[in-house]
Amino acid sequence: MTTPRHWILPLLALLLAAPAHAQFAPGGPDDPDTPIDAATRAAVVESLAVQVQRHYIFADKGAELARALRKRAAGKQYDRITSSKELADTLTAHMQATTHDLHMRVHYRHEPLPVLKPHEPSADEIRMQTDFERLRNFGFESVQRLPGNVGLLDLRSFSSLPEAHERATVAMSFLGNCDALIVDLRRNGGGDPAMIATLLSYLVAPGDRLLFNTFEQRGETTLRQFYTSPFVPGPRLNGKPVYVLTSPFTGSAAEEFSYDIQTHQLGRTVGGTTAGAANPGEMHRLSEHMAAFIADGRAVNPITKTNWEGVGVKPDVAVPPHTALREALVLAIQDLLQKPRSDEHKAFLQRALNAAKQRADDPASDYERPRRRS
Repeated sequence: MTTPRHWILPLLALLLAAPAHAQFAPGGPDDPDTPIDAATRAAVVESLAVQVQRHYIFADKGAELARALRKRAAGKQYDRITSSKELADTLTAHMQATTHDLHMRVHYRHEPLPVLKPHEPSADEIRMQTDFERLRNFGFESVQRLPGNVGLLDLRSFSSLPEAHERATVAMSFLGNCDALIVDLRRNGGGDPAMIATLLSYLVAPGDRLLFNTFEQRGETTLRQFYTSPFVPGPRLNGKPVYVLTSPFTGSAAEEFSYDIQTHQLGRTVGGTTAGAANPGEMHRLSEHMAAFIADGRAVNPITKTNWEGVGVKPDVAVPPHTALREALVLAIQDLLQKPRSDEHKAFLQRALNAAKQRADDPASDYERPRRRS
């Protein structure tokens, strides 16, 4: 079974994508601008209209957006624009105004974008991607045991590579004897739903096979369904308090993990409302310097029959994201204090609670909403 290839927040811009598509990665904010003439501008707008009508997951909205773009072009609304950066930002705003889909975005890059044909990644490309992700430990930033025997997993991405699942097994085995779990997704922009399945499997009862997501793809009649595994290596944490930390940086697959935790009542979310990017897709080249990310699929939660697109995952405990770890740790220890195993355990937890309340917050600037180019 294949999985969505680019289930990532556009702001992270394909850093986690396959190497062949990573060549479409947009430039940074310091990229020099490129002047754009009338013919190129018109070609970009028309190409975007064609691509959204052909690929957007909601065919009626894709057609509506194509009409809106062509109407704006006919009304000469783009004629004054001579900057590639400004055109990309303007088209992004118009795409999102019609679809309310935060995955829909036009990207600019000063370095010319290649003309690529779809192909399976070569051995060299797979090696490059693996090396790239190894440098980041496949998203597993840190695993810790906090006061009160509360485990902490700081996860920065949901990697698609097989080696990443080995890291997940090691991390969850380390955390297996903890009495509660905190999963920090405040800096996680997304990734692959297969990793969601691996991690969620540790939070459900042995033998359970939980359907947590159904995926619809434009042009495909077969639905893709994602389940947890009935068996996992090492101990599980099902039945233990689970808290997931969120922020405006939490996107796509990281939002889906948070949403699954909520809807299946596997734990609670703490922090800020997530980015609201639920619909995965592909990059499409519009010109030598511009490409559009167009959502061609959508997630459908089996409980709500919808997803978090455009609205984000609203936390169960809303606090400023930079305070979320302290708040979650306090809540976890308070949960454990409801049923201490002995007087000694109760005293141990009370000392841990006092320490948790004194824990310093993270820098607030780390969790501010990303700013768009003006």
